[in-house]
Amino acid sequence: MKTSWRSASLAVSAVALLALTTACGQETTPPASSQNVGATAATGGGYGSAGTGLGGADAGAPGQEGIGAQTSAAGELSVSTNAELGKVLTDSGGLTLYRFDKDTAEPAKSNCDGECAKKWPPVPADDAEAGAGLDKALLGSVTRSDGTKQLTVGGWPAYRFAKDINAGDVNGQGVGGTWYALAPDGKKAQDGTGAQTSDLPGLSTRKDPKLGEIVIDGNGHTVYRFMKDSPWPMKTACTGECLKKWPVIKPVDAKDTKGIDLKGSGPRGQGYVVFDRPDGIRQQTIDCVPIYTFAGDKKPGDTNGQGVGGTWYAIRPDGKPVGASEK
Repeated sequence: MKTSWRSASLAVSAVALLALTTACGQETTPPASSQNVGATAATGGGYGSAGTGLGGADAGAPGQEGIGAQTSAAGELSVSTNAELGKVLTDSGGLTLYRFDKDTAEPAKSNCDGECAKKWPPVPADDAEAGAGLDKALLGSVTRSDGTKQLTVGGWPAYRFAKDINAGDVNGQGVGGTWYALAPDGKKAQDGTGAQTSDLPGLSTRKDPKLGEIVIDGNGHTVYRFMKDSPWPMKTACTGECLKKWPVIKPVDAKDTKGIDLKGSGPRGQGYVVFDRPDGIRQQTIDCVPIYTFAGDKKPGDTNGQGVGGTWYAIRPDGKPVGASEK
């Protein structure tokens, strides 16, 4: 985990910080298993903006048959091959299983409840069985807030997607930039280029043919900054409904980056700090600039957020906007 300075410590040295030439603000510490299920005998047979998946049309609300399938036992899990995603994990009925970026695997914890769980029904753990091509040691369970047991794969809680009606559908892939089909090893399924996005650091860079070198997140999605935000002093103008279109980048360990300029104008010469927003959300910054992804980017490589409203721009490794001048 990245070693950093907590907001409480800043209060102690407030006078000294006021003397600095920057108001980068808070420097805080970013946030850092499940019971084994194995191969038990089978006893039975979002959040985020919805989008069109890779496996077919974006279906409407599922019919009664689809609802029943979403809440049924998992049964024997299988490894299926999708033309664009490669190997994905499916339940006994052939429905794709997904993982949620806002969950955690160590320790296993689900952060999808209420309305989210209606769109992304948790997969029951009770009768899950490892089929061919799946390591039974990867299967486990986690106790949800309602007391039910949810299947985990490699520690990650497993879900189905309410808009997957037929076996092989992957309409949930990439929804909201946080939902991804599960690969047999518990990682995210491969993207269209054949490269596993889960192999990417939390933040890194890529060469875009039009924009040049830009920052991307651990899913390969373009990272943006909002020109109405302020790094000096650090303030945000994206709140409420804005965050549904522009999700914040959660804190990323400095060691989990590649090609990012970790130096800047922040306290002690460190511009790579965590912003404790007024709404309680903790957001990563680069050179004291709060950073986001765009819900309209459905797959790695998309740059649909570039220039939106004349205020949103992809960023370079040093936090500078691409194609816009800083005021």
